[in-house]
Amino acid sequence: MSETTAPASLPILTVDGPRATIRLNRPKHLNRLQQSDLDHLLVLFDQIEADPAIRVMVLTGTGRAFSAGFDLGSIAERSQSEPQQQSAGSSFEIVANRLEDIALPTICRLNGGVYGGSTDLALACDFRIGVDTSEMFMPAARLGLHYYKGGIKRYVTRLGVDNAKRLFLTAQKLDASEMLRIGYLTTSVPAEALDEEVDKLATILAGNAPRAMAGMKRAINEFARGELDEAAADQRARDSMRGDEIKEGIAAFGEKRAPSF
Repeated sequence: MSETTAPASLPILTVDGPRATIRLNRPKHLNRLQQSDLDHLLVLFDQIEADPAIRVMVLTGTGRAFSAGFDLGSIAERSQSEPQQQSAGSSFEIVANRLEDIALPTICRLNGGVYGGSTDLALACDFRIGVDTSEMFMPAARLGLHYYKGGIKRYVTRLGVDNAKRLFLTAQKLDASEMLRIGYLTTSVPAEALDEEVDKLATILAGNAPRAMAGMKRAINEFARGELDEAAADQRARDSMRGDEIKEGIAAFGEKRAPSF
C-alpha cells in the first residue's frame, strides 16, 4: 500500500493494489472544500487515470461527514474580489464533471452526511454506498444561489426531474432511507458494514475487463446526457470483439476460472 504525501488538510490518495482511495481531509470542518482541495482533486484524478494498474477508485471523507460542500465564505470573497474570474461554481463543476468522466469505475463511500456541492461530487461517482445514518441537503434555494448547470443536469439525469425539483427547490434534508428510495444511494448499510460493502463492490469492479467497462461507462454517461457519440460507441463494440479482453474472458469462462485482465 502506498500513500501520496500532500500538504496538511488536502485530500489524501492511497493506492492498495488495483484500488485507489481519495480521502477528503478537513474533519474539523466536516471536510468543507477550499479551492486548493478542488485543484488537488484534479491532480489526483489525472494521476489515478494515468496508472493502468489502478482498476477502481473510491472517494470518501475523514471523520463523521463525507463533506459539507464548498466553503461559503470563500464563495462570497471570490465573488467580490474576482468578479470576472472563474467562479466557485464553475470550479466545482469542472471537478465534478472530471470525476464523472474518469474512465475507471468509481465508488463514493459516504461515511456520513453530504451537503451542498458535495452532493454533486458523490452523484458524479458511479456508485454511492452510504451508512444508514447518512443525510443530504442541497441549500442553494435558501442561499439565493443558482446552482451550476452541470450539477443540475446530473441531478435530473440520475435522479429524475421530480426528485431534482424537490431537492433544489425545497432545500429539504433527506435521510438515508429516502436517499436510497430516490436512487441517490446505491446501497445503505450500518456503519460497521460500510467497509465490507465497499470492499465487495470494489473487488467485483477491479476484476472486470477495464477497457470494456471504460467504454460502456462512457456510452452510459453520454446516453444519460443526450450526447452519445454513436460512431465511437459502435467502433468500441466492434474492437472489443477482436480484443485481448474477450479472448481472456471466453477462455476463463470455458475453464471455469476467474478471468485475469
